[in-house]
This record gives sequence, structure tokens and C-alpha cells, in this order.
Amino acid sequence: MKALQSIAVLGLALVAGSAAQAQSCASGGGATVCLTARGTPDNVQLNWTVSGAVTGLQVYRDTDPDPNGRSGLAMLSGSTRAYTDASAATSTAYWYWVRFTTNAGSYNSGAATATRNASCAQTTVRPNVSVNGTWTPTASATVSAGTQVILGPQASDSGTWAWSGCGTSGSSREQIITATASCTATTTFTRSCGTKTVLPFSITVPGTMRDITSVDLSKLMAPGINLGNTLEAIPSEWSWGAPATTQATMDGYKAAGFKTVRIPVAWSQYADADNNISPTWLARVKQVVDYARKSGLYVMINVHWDGGWLNHPTYDTQAATDAKLTRFWIQIANTFKDYDDYLLFAGTNEVGMDAPWGTPISPEWAAVQNGYNQTFVNAVRATGGNNARRHLVVQAYFTNIDNAVAINTVPTDTIANRLFMEVHYYDPYDFTLNGDSNIWQWGAGATDPSAVETWADEPWVDNELQKMKTKFVDQGIPVIVGEYGAYSKARFPDMPRYRRAWADYITRSMVQHGAVPVWWDTGELVDRVTGAQKVPDVISTIVNAAR
Repeated sequence: MKALQSIAVLGLALVAGSAAQAQSCASGGGATVCLTARGTPDNVQLNWTVSGAVTGLQVYRDTDPDPNGRSGLAMLSGSTRAYTDASAATSTAYWYWVRFTTNAGSYNSGAATATRNASCAQTTVRPNVSVNGTWTPTASATVSAGTQVILGPQASDSGTWAWSGCGTSGSSREQIITATASCTATTTFTRSCGTKTVLPFSITVPGTMRDITSVDLSKLMAPGINLGNTLEAIPSEWSWGAPATTQATMDGYKAAGFKTVRIPVAWSQYADADNNISPTWLARVKQVVDYARKSGLYVMINVHWDGGWLNHPTYDTQAATDAKLTRFWIQIANTFKDYDDYLLFAGTNEVGMDAPWGTPISPEWAAVQNGYNQTFVNAVRATGGNNARRHLVVQAYFTNIDNAVAINTVPTDTIANRLFMEVHYYDPYDFTLNGDSNIWQWGAGATDPSAVETWADEPWVDNELQKMKTKFVDQGIPVIVGEYGAYSKARFPDMPRYRRAWADYITRSMVQHGAVPVWWDTGELVDRVTGAQKVPDVISTIVNAAR
């Protein structure tokens, strides 16, 4: 942490129905940020002023004034001046900081403290839905397109109503809508003392599952991009530096020319001891999927690394691991069982034995990892609905091409032509991923023998992908390359052109061999907040090569 000049600005102001405010300012890098925190019955409101130029802001929270061990709440643009902490527990004192970034570095505001006040309790709002003249005390309904639905919540106190979503509007307690597509209508009931109660109504119109094989579907999905280091981050969505995903993120992917988004997801940290996933987390994943679908993207969600619990494929642990995988996928699949075939499920990620690289794969490890794929398919199909026909993605051992060809089998399925095989591609590693390597050129255009690894050149690429085409694509099992990519090293200023050459050739060869290329990205190519393109030459290379 860089040294900064602290400015103590203490002032107490009484606020009706809320805790007192304390303002704290700090300066650094030519900027000053003054933070105020105010507790309300519903949340804690943060506001701040900024003097000077800042490029980014992060909000942190802790239950004591020591910044060590604090938790990140949000990453915001430099123009943001307020944040609402709706997750604050009632009657718990919190300390907040805003970390601000300037051209000179990153600095902390002083700490501001506030407590969410419970003096004005929330009112219980009871849901009611009428379909075809029959009222049911529920907040969800599954109906056919064109069906009229009446939403009629009830509250025990006097107050006002507000609505949004599904075509609702105004302040009438009852809302009449005509369902044309799945949507969520949200009503907010406000007591006279100011406390708000929010109740969402989920209206599901089952999506259409086209009569289309996975091979034909794969031809509509290229190219793709990963929402990397986000929903799979541990211990929270923001822990690895990504801002909260919004509609702007997905709109940016679509506008850039991508057709598919792969969304890696962690689940264990949001589940209890019986592997019951938190409804809040399922709702968040659903929200992000909905953003992507609204943008018109194909979507793939998975059980990603998730702490590595799958990476011990032995017979002695197989039953317990299969049970957990089944439990997770039944819940995930049921959450999305009415979604159309633009949504794909991928069972796992890079699963194999957690052993030193190069350790020979035992028949036991291979059998258990193949078994995970079968367990995944069985679990999803058992949930019925659109999942009986959903396109599913199974994984090669460590998602490696040579492993896929040598040891992986295709699971038995209850429906034909609805499976993909997933591999990843980062050859040669010293060029694509190893930032400490001096390999910075690639392919036939390389000019410096000491800067290139010729073993992974153009013929190698074609040969690897031809193996996948012969074993899988030609047998009706298309391939998804769920991750691939190469990343420039700043100390080699001419590397970007070789990176583009690699991206162009690999992407083109993947498509020609019946594979769907999905670039691994953690926020480099597209701005996650605005959706703007950050590296347009690489994006255009990928998009054009996939045509």
C-alpha cells in the first residue's frame, strides 16, 4: 500500500430512521476521496466526493476498523459516486473504505462506519398469482405464450406499491400481464416509515428446443469468449478482480462479434454440508445467463475448478464425488429446465488426477473421469423438461486433445446427437501462457530461431484438430474448444503481430475441423463495465477467422 495523506474530517449529523453519519477523507496520487456512510432500515448508503482524476473505484467492508481482512463488495467506474450495501446485516456495525486508482497508483479513503437500523421492520408481502381464473398463493407460474396472468400480492400494513418487469408498471397492487416470454416482475412495497419489501414474481414460458443436432448447432456458435475469473472466483465473484457482470458486458460481447459466451462457475462455496446450493447464488447465475440470452448469445455454464474436489478420480472416492456432482447438476438443471437450446450445460472443467505433470494416466483414473461424464449426463436428463433434449458438453481428461483421443469415451445418452466433447488448446505453452519465457514468435512468419518453438507450428495445429475430427466430429460428436488463447509479453513489443497470427490460424483451423473456438478472456478484450472493445485488432482477428 502506498503512503497517503490522511485528513480527519469528523462530523455527526442525525438522520431520521438511520444511524449517524461519519465522513472520512484521504488523499493520494493527486486525488482526494471523502466517504460518508449512512444506515437505513433497508441497507447502508455510501456516498463520496472526489477531487482530482481517478480511473477506478473499489468498495470494501469489514466489521472492525482494521483494513486487514476486509472484503470487497464492488468494483466501480471512476465516475461512480454512490453505492448501496443491501447485504449489510441489521444492527451490525460496519466500516467501509473506497479504494481509488489514479495514474500514480491506488489509495484508500478513510474508513466510514454505519449500522443498518431495524427500527422500522419490513412488512411480509404474500404472493398471489391468478392463471385462467384460479388464484394460487405462489410467486411463480409456468404458462404457455399468450396466457393472461394476474399478479396480486397482499401486505398486512398500509403503504405503496411499485412495479417493474414483464410489462408491469404504475402503483396498482394488482397487475395484469400477457406472457410472451419468460420474465421476472418485481414489486416493491414501501411502508409509511420507509422500509421496503421486494418480492419477485417468476413467470416461465418454456423455451423452444429445435430439432437440431449438436453438429449443426456447433456451426452456429463460433466464435466464443469466456467470462473468465468471475463466477468461478473463490471465495466470491469479485475476489479475482473482475467487476460485477451486467447487461453491458454481454451486449459488448455480442457487438464485438462473438456468438457464444462460456461462463465458468464455482458452486461449492455457496452450498451447505448436504450440497444444497444457495438460492441466492442460483439466482445470480440465472441473472448472468439471462443477460447473455437477452443479448442473443449462446451460453455454456459448467462446474469449473471449484476448489479441485473433482481432481482425485479414484475408485475409493468415486461414489461420494458422483453423489456431489449429481446433487449439483440436478439443482442447476432444474433452475434452467425451461430454457431453450441456446443454453448448454458442461459437466466439469479440466478434470484429472492431481499429480505431477507428465504422470502416466492409470486405467483407474481414466475410468473414473469418464464416469464423471456419464454421471453428469444422467443427472441432467433425469430432470426432464427441456433438459431431456438439451445439448450437453462432456470433457476430455484434463481437456487435453491427446488424452481425448487415447482414453475418452462418449457417454451413453437417452437421446441421439445431443453431445459435445470439450478440449482446451494452449500450444505452445511458452508462447501462449508462460510470461517468463523468451518465446515470443510463432509460425511460418517467425524470423528468430531462438524466439520460436517450431514443434507447435501450423502443421501441428492441423494434425491435433484432425485427430478430434476423426474420433468425434465425424462420428456426430462436435468439439468445443472451451479455452484457448495467447497473451503478449510487454518486453517484446513486436509479439502482438505473432499473437494475431496464432489467433488467426488456430481459430480458422478449429472451425475448419468442426470445433467451436471459445477464447479465454478475463477482461482484456472487452471492457466488462461498458462493453467497449479494448483490443479491437485481436477481436477482429478471431471473429473474421471464424467466418
